[in-house]
Amino acid sequence: MTAKPTRHHIAPRPSRLRALPPWSLVAAGVLTGGLLGGGYGVLKPPEYTATSYVVAVPGEGADTATALGFAQAYGRIATQVAVLGDAQEQAGVPVSTLRSGVRTATSPDAPMVAVSATSADPARAAAMADAVARALTRHANAAKAATHVGLLPFSRAVRPSEPATPSAGTTALVGASAGGLLGALALLVRPGRRPAPERVLPARVPGPAVAVDAHGQR
Repeated sequence: MTAKPTRHHIAPRPSRLRALPPWSLVAAGVLTGGLLGGGYGVLKPPEYTATSYVVAVPGEGADTATALGFAQAYGRIATQVAVLGDAQEQAGVPVSTLRSGVRTATSPDAPMVAVSATSADPARAAAMADAVARALTRHANAAKAATHVGLLPFSRAVRPSEPATPSAGTTALVGASAGGLLGALALLVRPGRRPAPERVLPARVPGPAVAVDAHGQR
């Protein structure tokens, strides 16, 4: 009779990735993210933001609710070409720069429009915000006879003394946090140890039995 083959486990060679301690993935992610974030903060030039405010004032035949509604509308049209075209001369920059660097915000509780401008030059940021706010005021007051709501300057933009962009230390900290999170996720999805593969080896065949005399031993 032929003996059944037996199975023997072969110990797999550990890969370099599995040989590393689990915390090394998190540490590598923190280090890489911190370096990338710090480099971004160093290479990116600082930007400054200045804000100018205008307020909507109701006239005859209008009330505060009407002024609040028009303030919302003026906040949306402040970055349109018609307003930016009138502001470019006083701002000293082209319309494309105003379009990319000017943002507006309104409040649901107060009839006020905030015009914010961002630039690498703090003085230019303040000039851009004031120029757009004045141009918006002129457009609103030109239609005051029909809307019964006008705009008045509330606060001019102040030249910013500190950049609005985060510092290199802050970007490095954010990058390190993101890198550590990615390293932890990679640690969670890392494949576990697989069972050792089996190799079929032929069983040893026993040697021939000693022949016995058919008539028995004498």
